[in-house]
Formats: sequence, structure tokens, C-alpha cells
Amino acid sequence: MNTYRRNEVRRSLKLSVLDGSAYAAMFGLTQNYITPLALALKATTAQVGLLFSVPSLTMALSQMAAPDLSERAGSRKGLILPVVFLHAIMFIPILLVPFIFDTSRVWWLIIFVTVSAVLGSISNPAWGSMMADLVPVRLRGRYFGSRGRIAGFITLVFSFIAGGILQIFTGNIFVGFAFLFGGATMFRLISFYFLSRMYEPGQENGDEKGVGLSRIIKEVGSSNLGKFTLYFALIDFCTCISAPFFTVYMLRDLNFNYATFVIISSSSSMSSLLFQTFWGRRADIAGNIMVIRLTSMILPLIPLLWLVSSNVGYLVAANIVSGFAWSGFTLASINFLYDASDARSRTRQIAFFNATDGVAVCLGALLGGYLVPHLPVILGYQLRTLFAVSGILRAVVVLLLLRRIIEVRRVPKMTPLQLLLGKSGAVFAGQNGRRCGNSKSNDTPENER
Repeated sequence: MNTYRRNEVRRSLKLSVLDGSAYAAMFGLTQNYITPLALALKATTAQVGLLFSVPSLTMALSQMAAPDLSERAGSRKGLILPVVFLHAIMFIPILLVPFIFDTSRVWWLIIFVTVSAVLGSISNPAWGSMMADLVPVRLRGRYFGSRGRIAGFITLVFSFIAGGILQIFTGNIFVGFAFLFGGATMFRLISFYFLSRMYEPGQENGDEKGVGLSRIIKEVGSSNLGKFTLYFALIDFCTCISAPFFTVYMLRDLNFNYATFVIISSSSSMSSLLFQTFWGRRADIAGNIMVIRLTSMILPLIPLLWLVSSNVGYLVAANIVSGFAWSGFTLASINFLYDASDARSRTRQIAFFNATDGVAVCLGALLGGYLVPHLPVILGYQLRTLFAVSGILRAVVVLLLLRRIIEVRRVPKMTPLQLLLGKSGAVFAGQNGRRCGNSKSNDTPENER
């Protein structure tokens, strides 16, 4: 790598942190507040399920068009930049829904959120492909862990700010939501600016003519990457049976105010923030699959914790466990996707991965919305029954599929306890750090869950 390119890569990695920080501010202002807006508009439980599932389905379908759009744009940034700009603008009609529509306001919200979700995700395969080329394999865990930690802190801060704004405007709540989504537009435009200044490396062989889409689909049940895609999608399917309804449970069933809701919701983000670097370093040393296996053991327990108590302090503790597990699972999954993908076809493979996951999220949310009124009551609430169903199904997926996925890098063998303590990893990294490099390159995205 020549000096000019090396300097451009370093500058771009710094710009990516700034881009991620601006995106995180936007995310903090919106991530937990779409459902509260829908509830303020008198959405039903079924409509909340649709608000979660319909955008996921359209996102999934749009992902399949992403590689061709990137090729037509002439470069990955040629797709990323205009889409990000339009994504920023789409928050404006969302904030205007309560003011310009007298009827069918929830349905208009679903439409605008769906368009926004598509614009927010269609560039993800191109962005992921570009970042995989920018970040050296040996540093991916640490870089994305550090980047995620900064972004997580900013998300947390702005989530509290958003909750405070809504609490202040309790008597005129739609004005409060207007401030939130107006701020989201501003920060997404700042993100656009930093993205526009990033350097885009050339792709291997200058195009994406590696593994074709038909082969990727055929290998879902046989290739290592295909098995992981299926596993990740099924975990998200089981998760999203319950994920859209934690907010409903807190605001409608438990009748928490916005301040309490923000405290509980943000505890997961705070936990994730604290453990991003922890998991990043361990993934670099022990491998991503080791981290995925360990955190996968915890995921089925998370919704079951919500059956025990409705005490605010207890739910905060439950969400801390959630943040610990999901931060490691998500970080290691993204890095494994980058490690296992073919550099020549990475955009296409990431697109298929995201599309499969999007369909799973959609179906999970739809199933959850359908099941709620038909389930028996457990411990006073039907939604608690739904949480139990989600936890049990997660456990089934973990037990049946996880062992079929293997690491693509050469990594040391260690026990889960050694991974958590980092003792063996520290010795290994110091004495045999060379072995942590990627030995295989041709096998392949940001909630209370």
C-alpha cells in the first residue's frame, strides 16, 4: 500500500467515526420513538406489528437491488451518497404526519417509515463492502468495537435528550416528536457530509463478478456463510416475534411515563456501549464464532427475564444483560460476515444476507402481532406469553443450528471462561499474533430484544 493510499485510508477511518457519531445522534432521537409516536396516534397492537414488519420486508426486497444499483452508479459512494441524502429528508414527512392528516394517520406513518427504512438500508451492502476494504482484517474487531462504543455513547445521550423533550412536551406531544425528527434530519445531513469526504478503495478485479446471486441462494444450506445467514435470520425471526412489543408492554400495559421508558430502554444501550470494546478485542483474538456461540447462549434468556417482575430497577438489570449479549452477538456477526465473504462479491453477499434477515424480521413481527390476541395470559399479561414463546424458539434455533457454523480464521482454542477473562487471549496475541490473520477469503446491519 503506497503512502498516499495509506494516508487516505487512515483519514477515511477517522471520518467514518464522525459519520457514525452523526448517525448515532439521529438514531438516538428516533430508534425508540417510532412506536411511541404510533401509540400517540392511537395505533392498535396489530398496527404496531405492521409498523415493524412492513418496513423490514421492503428493506429486504430493496437489498437485492443494491448490488445492481451500485454498479449502475459507477461506484459504491455513487449509491451511498444520494440515498443517504434522501434518507435525511424523509424524516420531514414523518414529523408532519400528526399535523397534516386528520384520518388514517397511523397508516400514513407506516408508509413514510417504510420509505425511510428503505432509504436508510439500501446503501448498507455498498457501505459494508467499502468498510471491509478500508479496515484491515486483524483490526476489525477493535476498530468496529471502538467505533461502536463512541456511537453507542452518542446514541445513549440523544436517547435521553429525546425522552426529556417528550417529557417537557407531554401536554403537546406532537410538537415534541417534531423536534426529535427535525433533529434527526439535521444529524443525518451531517453524516452525509462526512461520508462524502471518505476515500473509496478500488474493488478487487474492479467489479463484482465473483459468486453470483443464484449460487449464493443455492448454498444457503451448505456453505459456511449460507448456514450462518440462515442461523442469523432465524435468530432475528424468533427475536422479532416479541421485539416490537416491549414498548407497547411498557407504555400501555405497565403505564410507564416517557422518563421511565427512556431509563429502561437506554439501559440496554448503556450496557452495549460499555461492552463494545470488550467484545471487539476478544473477537480479534478468539474469533468471531467463539463470541457468537457464547452470546447465543444468553439470547434465549433475555425475553424470559421480563416474566419475573415489572419493577423498574429489575427491568433495567434485565436490559443490561440484553445489551451485554446483543453487543457481542451483533459485532461478531458483522465481522464474521466480512471475514467469510468473497471480496469480489461482497456487496452481493451482504445484500443477500440483509435481505434474508429482513424477510425474517418481517415474518417474526407479523407472527407476533397475530399471536398476541390469541395467546393465553401468563402472569397477568398476554405479552408476557409472547415473550416466553420468543425465548423458547430462540433456544431451539441455537441448539439445532449453531454448531454447524465454523470459524474462517485460525484462532486458538479456549473455554468460554478464558474468553471472558481474556487470559489465554492475551498470551496468544502476544506470542502468536501472526496466526490471527485471515486464512480464508472466499466463503459472507444497527433495541430491546
